[in-house]
Amino acid sequence: MIGVLVTFTPTDKFDRATLTKIAGELRGPFEGMAGLRFKSFMLDEDGNQARNFYVWDDAEKGRAFFTKEIVDKVTGIYGAPPTIEYLDIVGFVDNSGT
Repeated sequence: MIGVLVTFTPTDKFDRATLTKIAGELRGPFEGMAGLRFKSFMLDEDGNQARNFYVWDDAEKGRAFFTKEIVDKVTGIYGAPPTIEYLDIVGFVDNSGT
């Protein structure tokens, strides 16, 4: 299992309403995506960074998803290039089924 943290830091602060709209518009393609356990769209408290967090069942699929085309696309959507960090998930708690 692999986690991927994608961070966008624009020159101006993000607007929460704009990011909520982006999350709603981009949600569909991720629903039911093979190998993706979950994805979250997040905004830090100060509005300075948008962060998306993915959990992939397979590290290879997680890494393969972030092609140059995807990076270019999300740079256009968020108005800032992303920083992508790959994280080895060594433990996981899922309370969604309780």
